[in-house]
Formats: sequence, C-alpha cells, structure tokens
Amino acid sequence: MKSNILKRLREEKETRLKGGLYHFTQIKFAYNTNRIEGSRLTEDQTRYIYETNTISTGENKTANIDDIIETVNHFSCFDYMLKIAEEPLSEKIIKKFHSILKRGTADSFKEWFKVGNYKIMENFVGDSKTTSPSDVKKEMHDLITEYSKEKIDLNKIVDFHYNFEIIHPFQDGNGRVGRLIMFKECLKHNIVPFIIEDENKQFYYMGLKEYPNSKLRLNDTCLFAQDVYKDVLKYLNIDIGANI
Repeated sequence: MKSNILKRLREEKETRLKGGLYHFTQIKFAYNTNRIEGSRLTEDQTRYIYETNTISTGENKTANIDDIIETVNHFSCFDYMLKIAEEPLSEKIIKKFHSILKRGTADSFKEWFKVGNYKIMENFVGDSKTTSPSDVKKEMHDLITEYSKEKIDLNKIVDFHYNFEIIHPFQDGNGRVGRLIMFKECLKHNIVPFIIEDENKQFYYMGLKEYPNSKLRLNDTCLFAQDVYKDVLKYLNIDIGANI
C-alpha cells in the first residue's frame, strides 16, 4: 500500500501548497542536512531561498555560493527522491542523488572529483579510514544486494546507513546522500521518515562511531528524529496509516 506520507508529499508538491508537509520538509531537510556538513546558511535564509528563489544575507553579511547552490540542489534532489521513492534502491539512484546534490558546485569543476560517480581518491570519516576507491564498486554492489534480501524495518535502514557511510563511496557529499537514502527507504517501506537535525549532530556522529560496538545511540537518535516528524504529522492531521 502506498505510504500516506508519500502520497501527501507528492500531492502538495504538485499543487504547490504553501505551509504544508512538503513545504515544511523541504526547508527543514535542506537546512539541517547541509548545516550538519558545514553550511553557514541559517534556517531563515534557507526558507527565504525556497520561498522566493533569492537570498537575504543581512546588512554587511555575505553568503558562500556553494552553500546556496547546495541548498537549491537539495530541493531538486528531494523532488527526484519523491518521484522514485517506490523504486528499489540501486547504485543508479544513489549516483543520481550525488549528481544532483553536487552539480554546479566548486567541486564539480575539479576533474578528480567525479560528480555522480564513485571516488578515485582515499578519504576519511572523521579520523577513520574508509573503503579504498578500487573496492568501492564491489562493496556498494554487495551492500545493496544484501539489503535487498532483507525484510526492511527502521533498524535495517539505519544499518544500511552506517555501512554506506563507512564505505564513503563519493569524494564528498556522502552524509547528505546517505540521509536522503534513509528518507526514501522509509517512504518506500511505509515507515515514518525523519530528519536528523543539526542540533543533534553530535549524537548522530557519536552514534556512527559507536555503531560497531553498540547500535543504541544511532538508533535512538533516529527514533527521536522520527518522533519529531510524527508530531508534525499529527499537527497537520495526517493519518500515517500503515506507517510505523
């Protein structure tokens, strides 16, 4: 059965409804996921970009061009995600997320960066090594193949997220792609989606770091974020139906 949440998001997108779930989610998701990765835009600036397609920085203030581009790109990527939400997760979809998120940024003009393709240079998650570029394609294929065999619940989605971030398949943008994947998979499997907020990023980061030894912190962080989104759904009188 189609997710009531997915149905509502799509309907509001098509009708361009202001002040509803789609409007709220676009702003909250773009602001928080980019802020976690170092964007200096405020939530009000993010809302201003979304609602007016312009940027207000205030007197004697400046804004980073990439922060603005990546905010607009996230709006577009969220729309793409809604379009393909019910499709099985694939490398093609994941690479498309990355391509949309990073297009037009300073990184996209670097030949070695490979927007929409897997990394060709080593990188880290914090101080931890990630999968070697030569092994990324195989590990991503194996990760998606194993995931597709599972009966999907929230724990499986979070587990996929951890393993995706450990592989860190792209040169940059892995966190944003990973959080979009979680939102997509929640919609596909009738699970209430969630947005990790910037104010909880330390719990989120610690949860990822602790995950091999204890899954509790990351799972709790995601459950807390899910409860916040449930409150929004309740306020908007949206029946979550089969969603859990």
